[in-house]
Amino acid sequence: MEPTVLHGYRDSASLRQSFNRLAGVVFGLDFEPWYQNGFWGDAYDPYSLVVEGQVVSNVSVNQIDCLLAGERRRYIQLGTVMTAERFRGRGFARRAMEAALADCGPCDGIFLYANDSVLDFYPKFGFHPAEEYRFRGAVSGAREASVRPVPMDAPADWRRFLEAKRQRRSLSRLQLDTDGLLLFYLTGFMRDAVFYLPEADAYAIAELNGHALTLYDVFSGKEPDLAEICRAFGPQVRQVELAFPPRDTRGLERFLYREEDTTLFLLGEPLSREFGAIGSFPQLAHA
Repeated sequence: MEPTVLHGYRDSASLRQSFNRLAGVVFGLDFEPWYQNGFWGDAYDPYSLVVEGQVVSNVSVNQIDCLLAGERRRYIQLGTVMTAERFRGRGFARRAMEAALADCGPCDGIFLYANDSVLDFYPKFGFHPAEEYRFRGAVSGAREASVRPVPMDAPADWRRFLEAKRQRRSLSRLQLDTDGLLLFYLTGFMRDAVFYLPEADAYAIAELNGHALTLYDVFSGKEPDLAEICRAFGPQVRQVELAFPPRDTRGLERFLYREEDTTLFLLGEPLSREFGAIGSFPQLAHA
């Protein structure tokens, strides 16, 4: 049977569940809690090839609205690119990609992350590879930890966090307006990664692994001292890596960031022109 291209089916239980089954097999992902919690909004739209009611191939369009140096940008990330094993080699991924790109509409650029087995696929659509750079730094001046874990277990917790976040500003060069995507992480596998820092009256999304602290974002009503933010996580912290492009890079080392089996691709202006100044996309903007 000839496949049908469908999108905008988020509220169709049968198609959504079929999409989830394929995402589970290919990526180990489950979007159902995100949907049931009310955070799967219009910004994330799978373009799927459907055969006999089943999603067999997909490219998802994820709208990333943000501010860059005070100017509005709308980027599109293409993600959840997948094809059921028995339908591979039949051009289904190409058809899903063409459908997704045709509907992207006006935007400031499109990006995606590809695994190394398909690096020759995306240039056929005009994408070009790009290198990402992150920042890291040493942490000294140990003191007792003062951060407080923020519960993210129930709707009341999520509402309180979003209200507090919206009263503050991210330390990122890209000010994301993607709360729905953020809550995909914070109501799922990163629900234990939210902290309140009393001295700075700030919220941090972070993970601590031994002596290494990864900051995914920091929301503050003022410009906090990054070193103080890091020291608030306790005396074991010796190094910090920022998984977002910081506005203030003083005291930090810029380094080429490579994720295993992953290459960033870009398409369109002004993103391709401006990406050198951006450096990398926030980890919490990945879909």
